[in-house]
Amino acid sequence: MAQPLYKTSHSGTRIDSGKVLVTQLDVGNEFMNFTITAGQMFFVKTGALHHIENIGEETAELIVAFRHEAPKDFSLSASFGAMSDAEKEVGNFIDIGWLRELQRKGNPTVPDTAELPNPHKFDVENAPNGPQVEIGSANMARKDFWPILDNMSMYSLRIEEDGMREPHWHPFTAEMGYVHKGNARMSVMDPDGSVDTYTLKPGDVYFIPHAYPHQIEVIGDEEIHFLIFFDAPIPGDVGYRTSATALSREVLAATFGVDEDQLPEFPFTVKDPLLVGRKNPVDPVKSKI
Repeated sequence: MAQPLYKTSHSGTRIDSGKVLVTQLDVGNEFMNFTITAGQMFFVKTGALHHIENIGEETAELIVAFRHEAPKDFSLSASFGAMSDAEKEVGNFIDIGWLRELQRKGNPTVPDTAELPNPHKFDVENAPNGPQVEIGSANMARKDFWPILDNMSMYSLRIEEDGMREPHWHPFTAEMGYVHKGNARMSVMDPDGSVDTYTLKPGDVYFIPHAYPHQIEVIGDEEIHFLIFFDAPIPGDVGYRTSATALSREVLAATFGVDEDQLPEFPFTVKDPLLVGRKNPVDPVKSKI
């Protein structure tokens, strides 16, 4: 079990396997506990005391993202130990030797109310609120679907082998992703015009700064599953397809340095599709894992 602590940053967590009991104490004596199973998420505000306890039969694996790049921890045991004897007596903590024990004795105590809905808990894998198309899907944990979120969000993104995440950028948010399943290739454009292209495999983590154009392409023979975290409650996208619709053909021709009649007929797109099907074969050289 993870000992009770609080952090100097918001955190969003998705459980990948097992079952845990989450206990939180927030300002205003707001107390809660709830269970989380595989595919669900929970949110912890900055400074909220919280505790995670494995109550299942298997190892619990959690994927945690923080709003800050260097979050600080304050453990409850260290906090008690830092106080003078007189201060501990005021809090009725006379002997703190027992605080060193982190392994639970006996069976977990799970309140009946822990299975009830809770505003800090979100069943993202059963929330088909994004694109659900033949080539993939996106389930979104963001403020318009999960109101408690202040300044972070997460997409659970699945793409089949013949699909890709269309080239796009996020004007107001950075992006950090965890590869849960499959193999992919990512290209990211830097402000100097150079492009970084690299492959991703299960267990990899990537980061994209604010407003950097990028795309995700499947290069294996199975679907990919990414957990993508943002430092904004609703990440905004600007996609390449809508860009071609927003600008006139004269402007596009001048931008690409060609005659207007050399331009293809771009599809009229008023809303970013997020997921698109592959039209060209995968480059066999750049796609090596």
